[in-house]
Amino acid sequence: MNPLVIAIDGPAASGKGTLAKRLADHFGLPHLDTGLLYRAVGWATANTGRMPAEAAAALQTADLDNPALRSDEAGQAGSKVAAIPEVRANLLKFQREFAHQAAGAVLDGRDIGTVICPDAPVKLFVTASLEARVERRYQELRERGADIIKPRVLAEMAERDRRDSERAAAPLKAAPDAYHLDTSDMDADAAFAAALAFISSKGFRSSGP
Repeated sequence: MNPLVIAIDGPAASGKGTLAKRLADHFGLPHLDTGLLYRAVGWATANTGRMPAEAAAALQTADLDNPALRSDEAGQAGSKVAAIPEVRANLLKFQREFAHQAAGAVLDGRDIGTVICPDAPVKLFVTASLEARVERRYQELRERGADIIKPRVLAEMAERDRRDSERAAAPLKAAPDAYHLDTSDMDADAAFAAALAFISSKGFRSSGP
């Protein structure tokens, strides 16, 4: 059996991160949230004075452990630097080396199936309606104690969608052979079951229980 590389793409709050972690655990594979790379570059640019391309070239795995990268501000900063071709080029090798591990890997982001791992045997494009994604992000931020109103979440997410989809460098889009998974009316368990069914149809099954 060839290495199982699972490429998962989709917009913010679509559920792709949760799904990626569950699939990685299920198949015993390493997982990389590639959005953290861009968040780390955005954070470094804002807090260390480095230029984005320089920050991307100097990125280390340990930099991804910074809890500040999980903030909404870091997400917005990451989306902005992700539009810079030099940043994407400097992070390409990092991501491809992670993907090409012996057993495979699970990567989630916005250009995994189209740019990073175009030959991945399993590609998923996870999406959901804007309304569903706004509600999820709003509840997530409230649980973190953020004082935020839903119209602001809507405005920021719509702007991020536009920026990610319209950027010249590796825009957010589904690979032609990706399985589209709309999670608007799904909980995490239903999304996981649907993804597993698709992966099984490609001939891959977990060796565990």
